[in-house]
Amino acid sequence: MTDGSRPTVPFVVEAEGSGVAQTVTAPGAHPHRFRADTLPAFGGADAEPSPLSYALGALTSCHQVTGSLVARDLGLALGTWRLRAQGDLDPSVISTGAEGNANFVAVTVEVDLETDATPEQFARLRSETERRCPVTQLFQRSGLAFTSRWNALPLGG
Repeated sequence: MTDGSRPTVPFVVEAEGSGVAQTVTAPGAHPHRFRADTLPAFGGADAEPSPLSYALGALTSCHQVTGSLVARDLGLALGTWRLRAQGDLDPSVISTGAEGNANFVAVTVEVDLETDATPEQFARLRSETERRCPVTQLFQRSGLAFTSRWNALPLGG
């Protein structure tokens, strides 16, 4: 599919499971597998990360991947990334069928990043990363309260 001017790249996963546990495979030349479970309150054994943990992990990972591409475009050096994402969820919709929104109510991302960027360059790195990151856009456009805090640290610090 395209928007009429640019081709798209399909991302595919296939899954199989029973109960609430599942094995997910990303097929391709180098297939990758991961397992998902959930908390006992939702019927799981808590033997693997939950789908919600994977969603937040996708958010932090996409920040780092996209930010690295943006930094390259801006000519910035980066060191270690330290990221934390928190999603606040009202569990009553998923667990009891209550009326409401099953989405996170709010998501906060905190980024500590070693870089040589000036404050102006760091602000540009942050805004471009959030604009270009598909997972950030997925969260932001879902209507939840999205907050991010970025902190520049000295390179090699």
